[in-house]
Amino acid sequence: MSSRFEITVDDRVLTAEVTGAPDGIPVFLLHGTPGSCAGPKPRSSVLYRQGVRLICYDRPGYGGSTRMPGRHVADAAHDVEAVADGMGLDGFCVVGRSGGGPHALACAALLPDRVARAAVLVGLAPANAAGLDWYEGMSAENARNHAEADQGDAELMREMTALAVRTAADPESLIEELRTQAAEPDLRFMQSVMYRRLLSASYAEALRVGPYGWIDDILAFRGDWGFVLDHIVPPVRLWHGADDTFSPASHSRWLAERIPRAEVHVQYGAAHFGAVEVLPRILSWLTA
Repeated sequence: MSSRFEITVDDRVLTAEVTGAPDGIPVFLLHGTPGSCAGPKPRSSVLYRQGVRLICYDRPGYGGSTRMPGRHVADAAHDVEAVADGMGLDGFCVVGRSGGGPHALACAALLPDRVARAAVLVGLAPANAAGLDWYEGMSAENARNHAEADQGDAELMREMTALAVRTAADPESLIEELRTQAAEPDLRFMQSVMYRRLLSASYAEALRVGPYGWIDDILAFRGDWGFVLDHIVPPVRLWHGADDTFSPASHSRWLAERIPRAEVHVQYGAAHFGAVEVLPRILSWLTA
């Protein structure tokens, strides 16, 4: 069973969804880029067995959530706190997948009294990460999108709008686009009819109102995140597939060296979408 609801934050609306055990330990799952709360997640029966109450929400500009132009990564902490307040939650855990990773770290840094543990799956490092070749190992198309964000968003806006229109009309087309950039483990993942269906549903919902959530995510990643990594207090677990071509594993290694209570696991023979399959294991760690 799942329940979807809306919550007002300042002058905006956020769409959220809760699945799993109603009395379970609350865990926020912060979706990827692009993505929505309709994205891949463990079945309710799995979440019940794990005693997890999984909370997802559409970041501003995605799905049913009002756009917030110029948002920073740090703004996710305010939104998560608002959803938690609306649900009457004092404490919780957070896990961010792909583009949700930096936003999960924002929650860990800025809500230390409420976040018990945090996890990042195939996440990104800041654009100004000293000593990191940010683009090394990244697919050419993904690197180009991030580079264009540095040069101003006019051209990026045009290209992403066209891509969003195509994806909204045919979500499978984005999966086919990603296949051209993917490593072998991800190609195997995309052969699954079930996972393709889940990804298609997430992309269709994410982009039904336009490309703005996607664009705002990319711009936020390239700008100042709005918090300091070495101020993070809760324990953090980072997981990465070694063959990831969308957000290279070197990003998680870099983060692990700068977050005080972080541990990192790089899994060989896995890539970006391995984060979907490893999530139940990560949820067990978060709620231990």
